[in-house]
Amino acid sequence: MNRKYIYPIVIILVTVGLYYSDHFLENDTTSSSNKPTSSKVYSEEFNESFLPISTTGAIISHEAYTLSYSEEHEQAEWVAYELKQSDLSNNNFERPYFNEDKGVSTRSADWRNYKNSGYDRGHLCPAGDRKYSYEAYTETFLTSNISPQDREFNAGIWNRLEQKVRYWAMKYDGVYVVTGGILQENLKTIGHEKVTVPNEFYKIVVDVTDGRYKAIAFIIPNKPSDRSFYEFVVSIDEIESKTGIDFFGGLPDSIQDKMERTIDLKAWGGK
Repeated sequence: MNRKYIYPIVIILVTVGLYYSDHFLENDTTSSSNKPTSSKVYSEEFNESFLPISTTGAIISHEAYTLSYSEEHEQAEWVAYELKQSDLSNNNFERPYFNEDKGVSTRSADWRNYKNSGYDRGHLCPAGDRKYSYEAYTETFLTSNISPQDREFNAGIWNRLEQKVRYWAMKYDGVYVVTGGILQENLKTIGHEKVTVPNEFYKIVVDVTDGRYKAIAFIIPNKPSDRSFYEFVVSIDEIESKTGIDFFGGLPDSIQDKMERTIDLKAWGGK
C-alpha cells in the first residue's frame, strides 16, 4: 500500500481508539460515582434516607452502625442502625476490649475516662444486637459507641427497652433504631477528656410494613427506675426539640411530619 494512504488510516484508527477509550472510562467513572459511599448494606425498606442529620459533620459509617460524633461531648450524638430479624443470634463471642474508633478524625474518648467514675460504659448500639458476626460485635466496643450510664439504669430499664426492641425486630421482621444521650451544656463530665454524662437518653424505633410507617420514641432519665419504659414515650418532635437534631429529614415531608408527631402506644403493644 502506498505510504501516503497508510498515515491517514493510522491516524483515523488511533483517533477512533482514543474516542472509545475515553468513552469507556467516562462511563466507568460515572458508574462508580453512583455507588453508595457507605460500606453498609441497607435493606429495601430502610435506606440511607433514614439517617439523621449530623449537627457536627462528623459521620462515621461502620458495618454495625452509623454514628455522628460530638468531639465537644466525647461521644456520639446519635447512633443509627437497622436491626433485622436475621441479625438476632445466640453466638457467644468472647467479650473484646474497648478501643478507640480510628474513623473519628479527632479520636474518640479513651475508655479509661470511665474507670472509677461510677458510670458504666453504656453501649448505644447494643452488643446483643450485633452477634451475627464477630466483626460487627467487636465494632460495638469502639468508644464512639459508648456513653456514661448509671449502672442500675444500664442494667435495668434501658436493658429492658433494648430487649423489647429485639422483640419488635422479630415481630415486624426488622426495625430501624436511632439512639443517644441528650447532650447539653453544663452537664457533669468524667475523666481527663471530660466525657459528658447525659441526664437523659433517647431511643427511636421505626417500622415500615406494606408501605405504612410507624415510630415509637422514648426519653428516659439516666438513673435507676422500676417504671415501665412505656411511661417515657414521647414524640420524635420532642426529642428533636431537646437535641436540635433533624432525625428523618431524608423522608418525604408527608411521612416525616406524621411519624414525628404521632404517639400511638397500642400500635407497639403498649396500653
